[in-house]
Amino acid sequence: MKRFEELFEELSRKVRDRDPASGTVQRVEEGSHAIGKKMLEEAGEVWMAASCESRQRTAEEISQLLYHIQVMMLACDLTLEDVYRYL
Repeated sequence: MKRFEELFEELSRKVRDRDPASGTVQRVEEGSHAIGKKMLEEAGEVWMAASCESRQRTAEEISQLLYHIQVMMLACDLTLEDVYRYL
């Protein structure tokens, strides 16, 4: 099981190293517009799962949304500390 910070470090490393096999690198290269569209899609899926599906399905959808949020952070050159500052 990965934690939020561990996932961010793993994704950061892939982006920094420009890992050619990484879907994350590809998404970052597509830019904030494409990432934003995916975030909106995932947010809708979270909402629908929370409204109509199981706790497990909701958790799965939330994990996907968190991933895409981290991809957006990387595309915008934000760190965890940049975001934590506002929590």
